[in-house]
Amino acid sequence: MSSDEIDRYLEGLDERPRRALEQLRASILSVVPDAEPGLAYGAPAFRVGGGGGGGKVVAGFSASKHHLSYLPHSGSVVGSLGAALAGYETTKGSVHFRADEPLPDDLVRTLVTARLRELGLG
Repeated sequence: MSSDEIDRYLEGLDERPRRALEQLRASILSVVPDAEPGLAYGAPAFRVGGGGGGGKVVAGFSASKHHLSYLPHSGSVVGSLGAALAGYETTKGSVHFRADEPLPDDLVRTLVTARLRELGLG
């Protein structure tokens, strides 16, 4: 796994969503700078706690036609952060946002930290 996979994913996007997701990648890596980048389920993801793809995915993202998504790779992180996610469309496993309104760094920190705690890594 490598950041090249994420770069290739981002290259296929229009400029605005690409910039928003590049910003999101930087925000995630500011919280987990040693995370191993790659793909999980075809979307960019970041693993911690093991080399060679053996770690746990703590964060990821994706682009779709109508929105961008932050993916905590957990079925409980989004639900546990209720008030912090007010104003965002969410599903059990994603937070949706628009390219012209990227997720704030402090919210990304909250999301990644919640996943790390869930895994017993933070």
